[in-house]
Amino acid sequence: MQVIPNTRIYDLEQPRYFGAPTFPAHAPGLVYTLHRRHERGLPESRTSASGTFYATEHSGTHIDALCHQAENLHLYGGREVDARVQTSTGFTELGVETIAPFVNRGVLLDVARYRGVKRIVEGQPVTRAELEATAQTQNITVAAGDVVLVRTGNGAVWSDAGEYLRAGGIHTDASFWLADQRVKAVGADNVAWDENGFVDPELQVTLPGHVVLLVRHGIYIIENLFLEELAQDKQYEFTFVCLPLKIRGATASPVRPIALVAN
Repeated sequence: MQVIPNTRIYDLEQPRYFGAPTFPAHAPGLVYTLHRRHERGLPESRTSASGTFYATEHSGTHIDALCHQAENLHLYGGREVDARVQTSTGFTELGVETIAPFVNRGVLLDVARYRGVKRIVEGQPVTRAELEATAQTQNITVAAGDVVLVRTGNGAVWSDAGEYLRAGGIHTDASFWLADQRVKAVGADNVAWDENGFVDPELQVTLPGHVVLLVRHGIYIIENLFLEELAQDKQYEFTFVCLPLKIRGATASPVRPIALVAN
């Protein structure tokens, strides 16, 4: 898509609908219902339709706020989780409304292409060595403040929830490496960045990348991205734009990120 002269826009959001792949803890994901309909027999020629939707924050393409995860009941920056910070109506600190709009250098690391596979499946996590090798192969340098997107190839099977949820994830050592690069945010075309069910033997937690990135380093995570068109066109460097909703105290926000590439 091109609406800005000499610039192509890549849409990085997956479609939202009931039945779309959702991390089990956040099911059902999204429910949409029409509560007003276009109907015959109304008093004027104009008719109107509108709906309501219910969605869990962590469904579809979304960004995790820093209050989403804690380690030993402490959030990023050492903030203790207590009744002042965690309330029945959300968090008073580090909620998703505190995330500024992103207009950053974006980098795509196409690990699926580097491996020579259509998609990376469970049990084959993306390692630090692969991220470094992929960047070298693509002649890309990861720098402080970047948004780094990792392609596993699973965005192509979004319409098959069972297959999509069997996607591989990002290994703990890869999350540590990205944190060392002082990136602004990371993202991937899988359901949870990390591999679902994997327990890190050293940290002794599931979703270890969430601890490393969100809690220890204040680096945002974007999940369920669509990266197939960027990868097909081998667009490995671009301007990344993403606007989280200002939902006060929320632990995540749905987003529609885009990549801008100069022609």
